[in-house]
Amino acid sequence: MIVDAHHHLWAAGTGYTWLDEPGLEPINRTFTPEMLTAELAAAGVERSVLVEGGRCDTAEAAVLLGHAAATPAIAGVVAWADPAAPDLAATLAGYRALPGGERLVGVRAQVQGEERDYLDRADVRAGLAVIGAAGLVFDLVVRVDQLPSAARVAAALPEVDFVLDHLGKPRIRAGAEGLAEWRAAIAPLAACPNVTAKVSGLVTEADWHRWTVDDLRPYVTEAVSVFGPDRLMLGSDWPVCLLAGGYGAVRSAMRDALGDLSATERAAILGDTATHVYRLPA
Repeated sequence: MIVDAHHHLWAAGTGYTWLDEPGLEPINRTFTPEMLTAELAAAGVERSVLVEGGRCDTAEAAVLLGHAAATPAIAGVVAWADPAAPDLAATLAGYRALPGGERLVGVRAQVQGEERDYLDRADVRAGLAVIGAAGLVFDLVVRVDQLPSAARVAAALPEVDFVLDHLGKPRIRAGAEGLAEWRAAIAPLAACPNVTAKVSGLVTEADWHRWTVDDLRPYVTEAVSVFGPDRLMLGSDWPVCLLAGGYGAVRSAMRDALGDLSATERAAILGDTATHVYRLPA
């Protein structure tokens, strides 16, 4: 089964204020489930995981779960929640009571907008334990300088399953310096067996207008080496990827960057890992 492990949907003017930043005009518009399913069908993708889009409020979960309930291709939803919120357990239970709540598979917070050592906070770690106890994955959207903190929390909470989004957002535009920085930071996190990673979002960390597969390949090759194919999954990061390329072109580039793998290894990255980690329905 082919799975897109990471994409978004949003409606313009409904609280996604980050889209107002200069340069984001191409994606500052509405993206619907119908638009998504057309892209999935054209690329031969059978299932997908819908991820919160930076709105950072609990009301978004009802919208995303509603999309999943009405769209068979959306097999799982990663909703936003604040790990430090004292009512986190009640929030998660409320999500599961919503239409489509059975498709809640994970939680994400915008850690990339927090201080470097945010994940070391005691209240945050307590919330992550609650998320794990609820049978949910925690998606890590972090900066490169936050990867050491992510490694520490993953080691401290071995019972929680973590998924690293966008390979930790390496500074691809920085060339050799960015690659060396990322390599040093990713290894300790990859050493934690409860962490998997998404080969996603790399084109928007590269030069949007001049990137090539060769720019992405060193990061993907290293990820395969340190995580192994059975702890990697492929995601489009659509529609954010439209800043740098269309859905089909981006998926094709990422597949090319995987290099020479066996059929079993490629199948893991293209769908089996996501299906297992997110416990997607058969």
